[in-house]
Amino acid sequence: MPMHAQPRTLDDLLLYRTSRLLSVAGSMVIRLCEGRFGITRREWRLIATLAGHGALGSSQLAEHAQLDRARTSRAVSSLVDKGLVSREQPAGDRRHVRLRLTSAGTKLHAELYPLVCAINTELLGALKADEVALLDDMLQRLHARGEAMVAAAADLPKADRRRREPPVAR
Repeated sequence: MPMHAQPRTLDDLLLYRTSRLLSVAGSMVIRLCEGRFGITRREWRLIATLAGHGALGSSQLAEHAQLDRARTSRAVSSLVDKGLVSREQPAGDRRHVRLRLTSAGTKLHAELYPLVCAINTELLGALKADEVALLDDMLQRLHARGEAMVAAAADLPKADRRRREPPVAR
């Protein structure tokens, strides 16, 4: 199903197709996370982010993981309860908390990351090396375009999933 500059069906939309790819291939990661390691995919994202960046403040972690602060806070609380992340308050500064992986969190990351990499490698095995490089370049450009589109659309209303009434059309 080729994509078209003027999509005719849902299957022609890039975002729909990438979402379907994530749903199919990502389900393997979810099964590993939840079935073998007892964490959610969101918790895995935070663990991997802390493993890659070291100790971070809560807002920094949310930004790096590209999650909203409320979801990050809930996931961090769960990870703290599971003993995978610790909260540390610098002396004399009760407003700022640093989050870091515990030794159990570091161990989990060391076990799970190679498995996730193997899924990634298997998926990319459908492409030739030059196609992988081209895909990487295209994804970077599409990401930059997406960020520019979001910045240009700052006047769009924010999502409010708790709203019971449909929004008034403008």
